[in-house]
Amino acid sequence: MDLVQTLNNQYMKPELPELNIGDTIRVTVRVKEGNRERNQAFEGTLIAKKHGGINETITVRRISNNVGCEKVFPVHSPTIVSIETVRRGKVRRAKLYYLRDRVGKAAKTKARV
Repeated sequence: MDLVQTLNNQYMKPELPELNIGDTIRVTVRVKEGNRERNQAFEGTLIAKKHGGINETITVRRISNNVGCEKVFPVHSPTIVSIETVRRGKVRRAKLYYLRDRVGKAAKTKARV
């Protein structure tokens, strides 16, 4: 069991920011196109966190051209360059799946000061 834990700890990212549900975050991902690599940012509301440890994933939702787009990111993946918090959100739920049914200003979360 210690062997599995040491391997997991070896690949985990130590410098993660505090991620809370409802926060607006910017996830920068390394994208490979042919033989070139570039960094691409995905900014949206953090609506879910799942699992823990090396298997931890976050679900980020944003609305682009009036169409909702959700992406699930493995937090400790080597393709993730950085995760930064843009705006703190104040919510009372652990999963914000109800935002999928909302449009416009109703899909916003209150800001935490």
